[in-house]
Amino acid sequence: MLFESFSAAQTTLLWSVFGVAFVMGAIVNKTNFCTMGAVSDMVNMGDYSRFRAWLLAIIVAIVGMLILESSGMVDPNSSFPPYRANQLIWAENLLGGFLFGIGMTLASGCGNKTLIRIGGGNIKSIVVFLIVGVIAYFMTSPFPGSDQTLFSVLFYDWIRPLAISLDSKQDLGSIFSSENPMQMRLALGSVIAFLIMIYIIKGKEFRTNPEHWFAGIAVGLAVLAGWYLSSSMLIDIPDEGEQYTLVEYYESWDMVSDTEEGKPAQGSPLSPQSFTFVNPMGQTIGYASSGLQTSLLTFGILSVFGVILGSLAWSLVSKSFRIEWFFNFKDFLTHVIGAILMGFGGVLAMGCTIGQGITGLSTLAVGSLIAFAAIVFGSALTMKTQYYQMLYEDASFFAALTTALVELRMLPASMRKLEAL
Repeated sequence: MLFESFSAAQTTLLWSVFGVAFVMGAIVNKTNFCTMGAVSDMVNMGDYSRFRAWLLAIIVAIVGMLILESSGMVDPNSSFPPYRANQLIWAENLLGGFLFGIGMTLASGCGNKTLIRIGGGNIKSIVVFLIVGVIAYFMTSPFPGSDQTLFSVLFYDWIRPLAISLDSKQDLGSIFSSENPMQMRLALGSVIAFLIMIYIIKGKEFRTNPEHWFAGIAVGLAVLAGWYLSSSMLIDIPDEGEQYTLVEYYESWDMVSDTEEGKPAQGSPLSPQSFTFVNPMGQTIGYASSGLQTSLLTFGILSVFGVILGSLAWSLVSKSFRIEWFFNFKDFLTHVIGAILMGFGGVLAMGCTIGQGITGLSTLAVGSLIAFAAIVFGSALTMKTQYYQMLYEDASFFAALTTALVELRMLPASMRKLEAL
């Protein structure tokens, strides 16, 4: 899409993202697409239907990205966040994903589900949102009057040295074929999508449920729409005979613009990107605390508002809107702890169940694979541990945790402390 000014291009992008997020919020609410719920169904009931819907969204995103990238319509190598960076921050992906998986279980939902629940009238999720947002904001933004962030104070010195510097980008295509990564992405991505699709259609309950198909395809297409929209806004400079992307225009602002009016506060959020929700919660807190400065509006902030309002719209149409508050102090404390872990974990992992679990995986990035696995494991372990704590009220946390690890096949059966009922 070609525009005559930066303002027109950015405005179109932001409203378009809001529209896609609005639709996604309504669909996710209607279909109960929930990544934490998918893990819960697997762990507690042996039902893999919602997990298959999640995998279907991943397949749609991967296949769509292969088409968009191979045709030159999207360049995920320059994405925000940098999923394919040469530096593989595996420890951050692993620890962050694990913490996020625990946190989303305690807080009753991932980042996307938190926004969906807010739209449905859940005040508990507003508290979760505020805590996640504040932590995410200060993990990436300096404290007032300082150049230190939460990340630099608590994590950088010990976890960043564990990162691995690669000779290529960290996506599977670049790692296996540095000379022709696109062809390798097409080959590997196609094989991965095919194998996952076989697994998906083996599930009879999923196969016969149109709503699961609809949810998975819709969420995957929403992620693709985000990639396309953030990559397709071009500004035409007639005097120069050149066309600039939003981030290129920002970087050349002094040369192509006569005024600073309308210049965003940062250039990185103008890069190719798609939906993720932890960092945008932090951006939303920053936007609100700044007095709603338009220079701080981003793809992420509009996606947050869009999902909430889309969910609200469906809640009102379906008459499912209900105010929900904490049951007791324990419920409040559990959600607070979960929100704290989500805030730290989501930023460390560089994304959530949507941000890394679908958007990041669409780029075939190794870091996204690590984060995805860690999120699922952290959530499953927490659910299993909670289950045994509920069955055996007098049992210690260590006994419940050990038994959970045995059931997840992370420890030998001989170490089981509690019997299943």
